Amino acid sequence: MATPREVKAKKRCCQSGPRCKRCPVVLKRLARDGFAERTGKRTYVVDAPKRAVKAARARHAG
Repeated sequence: MATPREVKAKKRCCQSGPRCKRCPVVLKRLARDGFAERTGKRTYVVDAPKRAVKAARARHAG
């Protein structure tokens, strides 16, 4: 896996497609899947492969 890095989430989601890497929704999805650990209110330590980040950033039609 990649080297763990600390990421600070943006205040709100930008609603773009695909979502940006610092979007709180993306970081929450990565944490749920076990690729990130929440360390504060808006900070995460991310250790995710590219495929996991790509899947978390995807906008699903619904």
